[in-house]
Amino acid sequence: MPRNSYASGMFLLIFGIFILLGKLGVIGFLISLLWPAVLLIPGLLLHWLYFARLLPSGMLIPAGMLTTYALMFFFANLFGWGMMKYIWPGFIFGAAVGFYEIYLFDRGSSRGFLMISVILAAVSAVFFGFTLLFGLGTYFIAFVLIISGAVMIYRRQRVW
Repeated sequence: MPRNSYASGMFLLIFGIFILLGKLGVIGFLISLLWPAVLLIPGLLLHWLYFARLLPSGMLIPAGMLTTYALMFFFANLFGWGMMKYIWPGFIFGAAVGFYEIYLFDRGSSRGFLMISVILAAVSAVFFGFTLLFGLGTYFIAFVLIISGAVMIYRRQRVW
């Protein structure tokens, strides 16, 4: 009987702590911060199953996509969801990562996977560049104009 009461006591203690943390908002905060693990864990699991030779190489595409998207969502959780207007090309890049993994890790894969990966990565980079240019371009232009004006003032000709 003492073993049974010890186990029951531990269960009640852990359950009580869990309820207390839930009422204090700690559980909700952790779930709101760590929910992208719902994507990261399957992505890493698919990678592990492929490298354990339990799944075919085609599973690397969703594995790379899930892992990339989970990292994007972690970033958005940490720095605010307003950052999605800058990192949205990562959704295209996730597919590029998956295709590149097939090319890299599957010895029988064709170079077509590499070409698809490069094209998707280039499209993602172009969209990312446009996003930064239109989102932060005004600040960049102002910075370049200030530096150019300062250089012109300090490097003026000595003889007029």
